[in-house]
Amino acid sequence: MFEENVLIAGLVTILAAACTMIGAFSLFKAKESNPRLLAFGLSFAGGAMVYISLVEIFVKSQIAFGQIYDVKFAYSAASIAFFAGVLLLVALDRLLPNPHAELSSNENTGLQNKRKDDLSHMHKDVGKVGLMATLAITAHNIPEGMATFFATLDSPSVGVSLAIAIAIHNIPEGLSIAIPVFYATGSKKKAVLATFISAIAEPIGAFAGYFILSPFIGPMMYGIVFGVIAGAMVYLALDELLPASKRYAKGHETVYGIVSGMAVIALSLALFK
Repeated sequence: MFEENVLIAGLVTILAAACTMIGAFSLFKAKESNPRLLAFGLSFAGGAMVYISLVEIFVKSQIAFGQIYDVKFAYSAASIAFFAGVLLLVALDRLLPNPHAELSSNENTGLQNKRKDDLSHMHKDVGKVGLMATLAITAHNIPEGMATFFATLDSPSVGVSLAIAIAIHNIPEGLSIAIPVFYATGSKKKAVLATFISAIAEPIGAFAGYFILSPFIGPMMYGIVFGVIAGAMVYLALDELLPASKRYAKGHETVYGIVSGMAVIALSLALFK
């Protein structure tokens, strides 16, 4: 039987992943979209991720290594783990396309124009676009699920804060899967199913990571895991969320979102400490 803290970490991860489905369902319910609000939401999630990764998760990595090494080497070890996380996401981007590249257009247009663009390019194998978007986001969701799970396992307040940021950016990810699949197949069910497969990768990745790493859990493992998580989340924010936000912004929504995301996470951490 799972320990209570493991169940809580799993539940938080599942709830964050479930927000991917909101993006899929919004494709069929929303008649209009607000690109400026989307820009703010993406940058809010990005700011929250960067703040919590550098202020809390990286520090946890350093503290964990500090239980084994002296202060100087602990910082160096945490930094190495941090950039290993960055390289992990770089490798994923090399192997699979950037999921937000399909969500964003080359011009400052909203989702309605994006949908029209999808329709006009039906003859260019939109089905392949949907498949690649699903594969890419599914691959990216595995480390996100592990990040939420292990952060919550160690500190519920940090884990929930990170989960909120991931949940926000999961919504447009759901759209980026559902849009091409729907227009390629004409089936709402298939679009929802493809989105669900991607969403479920987060809790599956989290539990798989836990079962694989649990025999080795200790200061060294926590130092590595938290360092890698911090690097991966910062890279995700800088490479995907903020550029996507900028494409939709018409004013200062991106910077307002970044600052707001950081401020909300800072406030939540201060209240729960």
